[in-house]
Amino acid sequence: MKFILDNIFLIGIALVSGGALLLPMLQRRGAKVSHLQATQYMNQGKTLVLDVRNPDEFSAGHLPNAKNIPLAELKQRIGEIEKSKKNVVIAVCARGVRSATAAALLNKEGFEQVFSLDGGTDAWKSQGLPTVK
Repeated sequence: MKFILDNIFLIGIALVSGGALLLPMLQRRGAKVSHLQATQYMNQGKTLVLDVRNPDEFSAGHLPNAKNIPLAELKQRIGEIEKSKKNVVIAVCARGVRSATAAALLNKEGFEQVFSLDGGTDAWKSQGLPTVK
């Protein structure tokens, strides 16, 4: 008991830092889809690949048949993809962070099957999967 009282500050720091490490895993940021699953959805058809990167990033290389709507403009331009509400939508960004935000926004807007590409285009390219310029 004396050890705990003498080191309460260090124990508190350890608990807070451990909680901070676990927090991202506990937060639900929407469904993720692996590269294999994304490829399967894309091959089945009626899948919208929504690239939420900036136009400069998009023009440097993107997934085949992807539509580019930057995350900052997504809420205003959601009408452009309204017809895909019942289809599978795969949101894509560079590493999977912005696409998770986009997936959450699309879920709130009533899109039924929205996924975020796990690892984004960086992981897609590292696997040697095709991109278009």
